[in-house]
Amino acid sequence: MSPSEAPQSEPAPAPKRPWTDLGPRVASALVLIVVTVVGLWLGGYVFAALVGAVFAGCYREWERMVTLKPLTPVGGVLIGIVAASALIFPLWGVPAALALILAGCVLAVVLDREVGFWRAGGLAFFGLVIVATLAMRGSGWEGVLAGVFLGFVVWPTDTGAFFTGRQIGGEKLAPDISPSKTWSGAIGGFALGTLAGLVVWLIIAPASPWWIGLAFAATISILGQLGDLSESAIKRRFRVKDSGDIIPGHGGLMDRLDSLTFGVLFVFAVGWMRGGLDGVAAGFLTW
Repeated sequence: MSPSEAPQSEPAPAPKRPWTDLGPRVASALVLIVVTVVGLWLGGYVFAALVGAVFAGCYREWERMVTLKPLTPVGGVLIGIVAASALIFPLWGVPAALALILAGCVLAVVLDREVGFWRAGGLAFFGLVIVATLAMRGSGWEGVLAGVFLGFVVWPTDTGAFFTGRQIGGEKLAPDISPSKTWSGAIGGFALGTLAGLVVWLIIAPASPWWIGLAFAATISILGQLGDLSESAIKRRFRVKDSGDIIPGHGGLMDRLDSLTFGVLFVFAVGWMRGGLDGVAAGFLTW
């Protein structure tokens, strides 16, 4: 038999990814959920301090990623500005928080032209997310409900994508951006996140049309996955695998919150257009 006639061996199937990180991921997720729910429930300065600390941590990871250097005094000042923007929100509201973030952006560009625009971009984005999150929470019960709806879309989306992608695998979603993400994971995450969001909407907003809840859940699920891909693209630009290692099984704070940021901006935008800055959550939930 000639070599050309020899039977060709079947290509070996791609090995499935191990599940050794499942335990740390679950434990970390439970802790994060408990902390978030308690902070959301308490609201006020407690929630503002929690949001400020979390996104100051996110900006710290951003700072180290875009500069590719250990933290500098300038970076420390910018981290402090992010935290302070959340803390002054309960006192003086949106204008004061955004003014402080704008001052930080100017400072970042003036002090270091080389990476100043990347620093300013991170400050602007995290500042907007902080304002959106705190405005969504507001001071009423509707803010808790809006936060619960958001969480019950984003976290099931992440969970569905994680388990479906690992169990089924298949064609890559965006191999040039994130080689580990698959179409099966994206579809599984979308299905679970949308379904979970619809169920919660029917419970917390029974007077509003179900199809609005379905549309919002589907939109937030897609935005969550786009946020995840956006962070992956930026990490790839700077050749960084994880934004940090503070959360066992997940990486950094940015790695955990990237899918939440676009969603909370969407909730804020819809609620603001319908209810104003003082009624973001009610404007989002009441139709």
